[in-house]
Amino acid sequence: MTELEKGPQGRRRGRGARERILSASQQLFRDQGINRTGMDQLCTVAQVSKRTAYQHFAGKDELVAEYLRRFDPDVMPGVFDRTDLTPRERLLAAFEIPASTPLCPYIAAAVELHDPEHPASQYARDYKTAIAARLTETAREAGATDPEQLGEQLALLIDGASARTRVLNSESFPTAAAIAAVLIDNAIPASSSRRPGDDRATTSNSARPKR
Repeated sequence: MTELEKGPQGRRRGRGARERILSASQQLFRDQGINRTGMDQLCTVAQVSKRTAYQHFAGKDELVAEYLRRFDPDVMPGVFDRTDLTPRERLLAAFEIPASTPLCPYIAAAVELHDPEHPASQYARDYKTAIAARLTETAREAGATDPEQLGEQLALLIDGASARTRVLNSESFPTAAAIAAVLIDNAIPASSSRRPGDDRATTSNSARPKR
């Protein structure tokens, strides 16, 4: 058995230090921002020593990047991997953003960091590219005439709704979902936009944004 390290205030800390550090980063970065959160405060909240923190993360930059990876490592599988929805319904389900996350953490990090070469900025860029790719893939399944264009349009609409929700402190995703439905229907030929019974996609609870 390895000896447990004593953390702040003499408390003994052992396994789970990495998870405590990440949990503290999620709380602090969300509540007060990345730049206002220092490693000393992170270590205090996580109840680990700085030595332990740097054993798990080379520095704050690496921690911020990992903080973002933890949000959605598989790129919205709860939307794009659903087999109970038609492709059109999956596109609309992408606008069912929980009210607890009104501003996308990837946008927030990129705006706050101001450095396109920062590991977190690079990851945010990769994530946004992956979201557009999954939207494009789903648009292609739905029969869109130009799936790449529709994918980019919907990705932009999601990001705009996220930012507007934060700035106005009001729900923007229902409006964004209504706009998305028009874009989707305009992009998909009538012959391929519906299967028998698919009219439920515009009215069913499964495809209607839930805030």
